[in-house]
Amino acid sequence: MLACASLCTVLVVGFVASINLAIPELAAGSLHPSSAQLLWIVDTYVILFACLVIPAGALGDRAGRKGVLLSGLVIFAVGAVVSAAAGDVAMMLVGRAVTGVGAACVLPNALAVLIHATEPSRRPHALAVWAAMSGLGGLIGNLGGGAVLTSGSWRALFLAVVPLAAVCVIWVAAATPRSARSHRDLDPRAAVILTLATLVLLLGIIQGPEQGWGSVFVIGAFVCSLVLFAVWVIGELRVPHPLLDPRLFAVPALRAACLGMLIVFFGMFGFFFLNASLMQYGRGFSVLQTGLGVMPLSVPLLVGTRYVPALVGRLGDRSVLVAAFLVISLGIFGLALTVQDSYLAYAGWLVVVGVGATLALPALTAAIAAALPREQAGVAGGLQSTTREFGSALGVAVIGTILTSRFVHDLPGHAPAAARGGHIPRTVAEALTAAPSHHNAVITAYTASAGTALKVVALIVLAAGALVVTEMTWAARRSRRARA
Repeated sequence: MLACASLCTVLVVGFVASINLAIPELAAGSLHPSSAQLLWIVDTYVILFACLVIPAGALGDRAGRKGVLLSGLVIFAVGAVVSAAAGDVAMMLVGRAVTGVGAACVLPNALAVLIHATEPSRRPHALAVWAAMSGLGGLIGNLGGGAVLTSGSWRALFLAVVPLAAVCVIWVAAATPRSARSHRDLDPRAAVILTLATLVLLLGIIQGPEQGWGSVFVIGAFVCSLVLFAVWVIGELRVPHPLLDPRLFAVPALRAACLGMLIVFFGMFGFFFLNASLMQYGRGFSVLQTGLGVMPLSVPLLVGTRYVPALVGRLGDRSVLVAAFLVISLGIFGLALTVQDSYLAYAGWLVVVGVGATLALPALTAAIAAALPREQAGVAGGLQSTTREFGSALGVAVIGTILTSRFVHDLPGHAPAAARGGHIPRTVAEALTAAPSHHNAVITAYTASAGTALKVVALIVLAAGALVVTEMTWAARRSRRARA
């Protein structure tokens, strides 16, 4: 049962990372996506995954966890087939959306069936293994995606997950016992409003470089998103059993820990999105070499995670998080400085980022759990999943937007094309097609733009990390005064 739940989890989490490896091929392929459409191909899956993971968990509690898990695997496979067969970007996005819905059904219910199928004495071990596999899902997705793309096209990447989903369906059907259902309100209205608010927010961020940050479209998207988030909060405050109670974020320690989790995944998955193209375009790596090239980041996660709880117990979560955010931001800034240096230097900074993530993730997980009563452990788990995936989606959108803006500015011939009112390439594939004789200049512009984007992300992580630690310090002082 543990192996089955872990495979289901790796399947949906790894799919977040593996698609990044296919970006260069997608950009140059028959779909001809724009830079904004490339971001949506990545983010559509993650957004639906993030916004529906809590409603899907509630659906499993009410309709049956095993049944929702099986349905989610089938939906996931159907969405992958639709994406593989896509003849245009619109169909690709439909497939990605369907796959995201399936993933949202799989993740919380895989954990739920594992909890209900495991004896209490063995449950801590099972949960630790499951958490480790969910954390390694991105690495496995990079390795698996690289292996598939080496011998096949981007369509093969989508088709490759279908037999894996089929294996999971058979395994879950055979090995998973049914558990007692519980009455839990689903509140689909809140789930729809939250998803729309997130989509509109990212629409404004992604379309900013093309439409202009002061355009009516982009400003309207931000205002609409703000209104939708406000409607969602007001609605959740009025219902007796909200799906995700906004009042939880009035708890300073919980609010800070959720922001911290979001920022860590913002930096990590924003980097994953950029790194896949950077290694293939800038270093000339194959997709398999690109997948293997990110492995140094995982070494600290594999070796050091088990020691972090003891370190938190000795030094305190705030001290560990201060070190974590400093190390992550330093590592990302170091990567920005070595985008054109040897891979060995680049790999060294990957290890530094991995050390920061190793310190941050267990400390933040424990902080979220400690901020809520034990009877709300399910809510804590849902918050972790939601903030992780939302941070991933936001990171891809922000770093992709910065990268595109800077690349267009640094591109050879940008000013003459703009003056003539001609089309300005916004992806490396478009630029190389338009001016194949300027290959080296285009790649240089791209790597320089990637360095700029990484520096901005490093500063965002550092500033947000300082905010997280400050609020956690304030919450601790407030708690001590209340006890006194």
